[in-house]
Amino acid sequence: MAMDDEEHPDDADPPGAELQDSSLLVNKQRSAPVGTSSIRAKKEFSFARAGVSTTRTGDVITNETVARQVDAPPQPDSHADPPSAQPVEPLLPPAAICDSVIKAGAKKAALRPMKLFLLSVISGCHIGFGSCCALILGGDLPSIKEDDPGLQKLVFGAFGLPLGLMMTVVTGAELFTSSTAFVATAVMARKATVGDLVRNWTITYLGNFVGSLIIACLFSAAGVVPVSAAHIAQKKVSESFVQAFSRAILANWLVCMATWMAAGANDLASKMVAIWFPISSFVAMGLEHSIANMSIIPAGMFLNDHLETPITVADFLVKNLIPVTLGNAVAGVFAVAAPYMIAFKHL
Repeated sequence: MAMDDEEHPDDADPPGAELQDSSLLVNKQRSAPVGTSSIRAKKEFSFARAGVSTTRTGDVITNETVARQVDAPPQPDSHADPPSAQPVEPLLPPAAICDSVIKAGAKKAALRPMKLFLLSVISGCHIGFGSCCALILGGDLPSIKEDDPGLQKLVFGAFGLPLGLMMTVVTGAELFTSSTAFVATAVMARKATVGDLVRNWTITYLGNFVGSLIIACLFSAAGVVPVSAAHIAQKKVSESFVQAFSRAILANWLVCMATWMAAGANDLASKMVAIWFPISSFVAMGLEHSIANMSIIPAGMFLNDHLETPITVADFLVKNLIPVTLGNAVAGVFAVAAPYMIAFKHL
C-alpha cells in the first residue's frame, strides 16, 4: 500500500489544496462574463429581496409575469384592525356654517321646478301643522291669558311652530322664509343667479301657500280649531302696514337664524335646540311669519260666524300677507345673508 502511494503522488491533494481550489473558483466566477445564468440569478436575487416570486420558463424569467406581480396592488391584511371612524364635530365653526349655507342655497336654486314645488307643499303642510297646534294649545287658554298673559304667550310659542320648522329642516322640505337667506347667500357667492332666486322664491311661496291651506281646511273640517283662532286672525289683519312689515322683519330674522344655526349642527338634538329657541321666541312675542299666517288666518276665517266683522280675502291678502311677505324677504337678505357674507366672505 505504501508502494502504491509513492507510485501515484499526484493523486493525493497537497495541504491547503481545498482553500486554493475554492479561491480559484470564486475568482473564476468573478471574472467570468455575464451570461444568461448570471442575469437570471441576479434577477432572482433582486426580486427575492423585493418580496416578488419569479416565474421561469426554462432558464428565462417571464417579463409579463414579473410585471404583473410587481404592479399588483398589495393584499390587505386580514388580521389588521379596521380603520377607526373620524369623530364628527357636533357644531361647525362660524365660517364653515356660512360655507354650508352657500352650498345649501346653491342646491336649492338648482332644484327642478316640480321637485321644488312638491317639497314646498310638504313644508307648507309642516308649518300648517305647527300653526294649528299653536292655535289649539296655546291659543285656547282664556283664563291663563286673563290672569297671566306672559305664560299664555310662552305656551303659544313653545308648542306648535317649532315642530313645523323641525319637520321641514330634518326632512329636507323647502320653506320660503328660510330660502330668502339661503338662496341669497348663493347669489352673493356667485353660485346662483338672480333669476334662480326669483324662480326659487316664487315656487316655494306658492307651494307653501298650497300646503298651508290644505292643513287649515283639514283642521277646520275636523272641528278641532277653537273659536279663539278667529280672534287671533282678526287681530293680525287689524295691524297697520308699518306694524305688519316691522314685525315680519323681526320674525324672519329669527327664523333665518334658526335655520342658519341648524345648518351648522351635525346631530338631531343640536338642530332641534337651534330651532326651538328662536322660533318659540318670535311666536311668543307676537311677530309675523307669512307662511304661518297662511294657515292661521284661513283657519280663523272658517270661524267668521263668531266675529262681528268677518275677515275677507282682501283683508287677508292686503292687510297682512303682502306686508308680512315683504318684511320676511327683507330680513332674510339684509338682516342675515348680507351681514354674514360680508363678515366671512369679505364682499
